[in-house]
Amino acid sequence: MAEKQKQVGETRAADVLHRMRLDIINCELKPGEKLRFEPLRARYNVSFSTLREALSRLAAESLVVAEGQRGFIVAPVSIADLNDLTDTRVLIEIEMLRRSMQQGDDDWEADILAAFHRMDKMQKRLGREYYLSEEWGAVHSAFHAALVAACLSPTLIEMRHKLFERAHRYRRMSSQFRKKWRKKDVEHKMIVDATLARDEKLALQLIERHIRETSENVIANAGHLFDQGAPDPGASMGQEAAE
Repeated sequence: MAEKQKQVGETRAADVLHRMRLDIINCELKPGEKLRFEPLRARYNVSFSTLREALSRLAAESLVVAEGQRGFIVAPVSIADLNDLTDTRVLIEIEMLRRSMQQGDDDWEADILAAFHRMDKMQKRLGREYYLSEEWGAVHSAFHAALVAACLSPTLIEMRHKLFERAHRYRRMSSQFRKKWRKKDVEHKMIVDATLARDEKLALQLIERHIRETSENVIANAGHLFDQGAPDPGASMGQEAAE
């Protein structure tokens, strides 16, 4: 009985962690927002101990900041942070893609093609504002993960995933201000072709340009939010959560 209760508790904790992570990445919980325990407990219907565990995990992922005895806030955003995040992503992504091209087999290539096909089909089905879809965001993430899956380093894969999710929060913030989206389907196809051709120089150039241009577009469209601070946190959780 005790073992079953433990498993239920672990499942609940994992579910809350997943939900909170998505709410932060999707800016339902705003950058800089004070994370007060009582509103969060009611929002996620969990105990304080489970909530604290989730917040500690998110702090380790740099999505939440612990303020000593004052509790937690959603990690703030800034152009300096985005630039640092971008530089780090480029370093890791390039190394992982290089290793994957050296070590990837037929199954790896098939997974890349399948992931690209799913993403391309969904983009065409969703139309011009595909980038606002969480479903497309998931397949987009899976595509980029497939490119580097053959690097044979679980540590790098874990690090890369956390950095990708942090970057997605910036992309999500900027999407509401974009009047148009660049031709990412063309960029993705070029990356696929160079990767499968094992053209290391071209593939690494393309992936770096892809990451950096995304960050540049984020700054161009939403940089004013980063410079002036986060939007009113009460807009998401209600005024009681912000007080």
